[in-house]
Amino acid sequence: MSKQSQREEAERLIRETMEKRNLVIKQGMTRIEAVCGKCGAPNRVQAEKGQARVKFACKNCGQKQETL
Repeated sequence: MSKQSQREEAERLIRETMEKRNLVIKQGMTRIEAVCGKCGAPNRVQAEKGQARVKFACKNCGQKQETL
């Protein structure tokens, strides 16, 4: 099965399910994987829909910064 046929099949299934009203699609919070600029530790930051830059404090060193 090619990627195009798989994509078409998935779209068809989603359309059929939405017509039956069994599936509700909504957008929620976004998780951003940020790296601390001071110590280099990885941080997971939650962002509201539509926000690109979020202020956070590093979980290791406590440095206050903003995601890119």
